[in-house]
Amino acid sequence: MLKRGRKDTGGQHHSRVRRPPEEYWSLNLIDSAGAALELSAEEMRALGHQVVELLVDHFAGIHDQSVGRKVGRAELPPLLAGDIPEEPSDAAELFRPLREQLFTNMLHVDHPRFFAFVPSPNNFVSVMADALAAGFNVFTGTWFAGSAPAQVELTVIEWLRQICGLPEGAGGLLVSGGSMANLTALAVARHVKLDDELAGAVAYISDQCHSSVGRALRVLGLPADRVRLVQATDEFRMSVEGLGAQIAADRSAGLRPFCVVANAGSTNTGAVDRLREIAKLCRVEDMWLHVDGAYGAPAILTDKGKQFLEGLELADSLSLDPHKWLFQSFEAGCVLVRDRSLLLRTFQVMPEYLRDTHGICEEVNFGNYGVQLTRSFRALKLWLSLRTFGVSNFRKAIARGIEIAEIAERELRANAEWEVVTPATLAVVTFRYIAGGLPTDEIDRLQGRIVEAMLADGYAIATSTVLNGRPALRFCTINPRTSNDEIRETIRRMAAIGRNLATG
Repeated sequence: MLKRGRKDTGGQHHSRVRRPPEEYWSLNLIDSAGAALELSAEEMRALGHQVVELLVDHFAGIHDQSVGRKVGRAELPPLLAGDIPEEPSDAAELFRPLREQLFTNMLHVDHPRFFAFVPSPNNFVSVMADALAAGFNVFTGTWFAGSAPAQVELTVIEWLRQICGLPEGAGGLLVSGGSMANLTALAVARHVKLDDELAGAVAYISDQCHSSVGRALRVLGLPADRVRLVQATDEFRMSVEGLGAQIAADRSAGLRPFCVVANAGSTNTGAVDRLREIAKLCRVEDMWLHVDGAYGAPAILTDKGKQFLEGLELADSLSLDPHKWLFQSFEAGCVLVRDRSLLLRTFQVMPEYLRDTHGICEEVNFGNYGVQLTRSFRALKLWLSLRTFGVSNFRKAIARGIEIAEIAERELRANAEWEVVTPATLAVVTFRYIAGGLPTDEIDRLQGRIVEAMLADGYAIATSTVLNGRPALRFCTINPRTSNDEIRETIRRMAAIGRNLATG
C-alpha cells in the first residue's frame, strides 16, 4: 500500500519519482487513515442487502404496520442518545435496534392511514434513486461539476413547467420543499418589483396561507405590519373584492403594493383561490402573483384538478412539492418562475473561486438560480419515477387521492355523529364529531382529544385545524395506497373514540 505525504528523513524533504498519470491510477492510494473508513466489497454488498430487505419489508408490509407513534425524549432507547462512540461497531449488527428502536418511534408519513397534515406517499423507485444520488455524491451546484445531472434537472423542470401550463421561457429549480420554494419566489418578486428597496412595500396573503409564506416575507425583511391578511370567503378562498379594496387603500396611503400570494390547494381545506381573477388584478396593478401550490398543483394532471386549478398558468411564480402529490421521498420541492432569467438576475453572484464554473451560455449553473450552491441531486428520483411508471400512472394515483376524500365525505355525511365542515376538495375534507349532546365548548375540546386518542391507538392518524373559529378534524388523503375499507374503518374507529370520550 502506497503511503501519502512526505517521508521523515531527518529534516530533508525529497521529491517522489514522477510517474505517468495512468500508473498512479492503477495504484492503491488509500493510506491507513483512509482504509479505516472503508468496507470490503463483500461487506458493502452484505450491508446493502440488509438495507434493501428492510426497505422492501417496509413497503410490502406497510398496511399491516402501525401508523407510528410519538414519544417523549425520556422514553427513547439509549441507542439513540449517549456519548460519541470511540470504538467501531459492526454496522450489520445495528440494523435490529434500528428496526426496533428508531423506525418504530416515529410517525410514518408514507403510511396509507396517515391522513394528517399533508402526507408524503413516496415510492420505492424514488428511494433507490436517492440512494444512487447519495452514493455517487452528486453535486448539482454547477455545470462544471455535474453537467449530466444538471441536464436531468433541466428536463424535470421542463416536465413540471408543461404539467402546470406555464409558457415557454418559464423555468426554475428543485429546492428542499415548499418553504424554500416560497422564499425563493418571493425574493425574485422583491428584486423585480422593488429593486430590493422595502420602504413602503406591502404584500398580500390570504388568512388561509401556509405559515411558510409569512416566514419567508419576514426573512426577506418585510415588517409584519406590511403583510396584509386578506380575509377568506365562506369557501375559505381569498376574497378578490377584499384584496382589491386593501390594495387601493394602501396606494392612497402612499404605500407600494408589490406582491400577492394565492393558494392552489390550501393546507387547511384544499381550497383554491380565484386565480384567474387575482392574476387579472395583479396585471392591472403591476404586482407579482405568486401561487403556493405546494401540495395541490400536481392535481392539474387530472380532469377534476384542472377544474379546481383554472388559472394556475397565469402565475408569475409557483411553488410545488414533488415529495407530496408527485410521490417522491423527502426532500423535493420546486419553484417555477414565468421568466426564468429573473432567477439569475436575483441570485447570481460570481466570486473568483467559481470563475472556472462560468462556462458558455448554454451551461446552467443552478447555484446561481437560488440560495444554495451545495445542492443534492433531487431531480434523479422524479426523473426515474416518471420514466419508470409514466405520467399516466401518476395521473391515476392523483385521481385516486381525490376519490378517497370523496368516499370519506360520503361516509361522514351518512352518520349523524359527524358534521362535514368543508366538502372534499383536492383530497382534503374537514369535519367535527358532534354527538353526545355536549355543550359547544366541550365539543370543541373533543376534537383535539380524538386526535390524541388516535395517536395512542396507532391504527390511523388525522389532525385538527380551526375553521370559522371552531376546531375541526381533517383528512388529507393523497396516498393512493389507501383502500376504501381503511378509510371507512378509520371513520368507524374515530366515532367509537368520540363516543367513549363524550360519555367517559
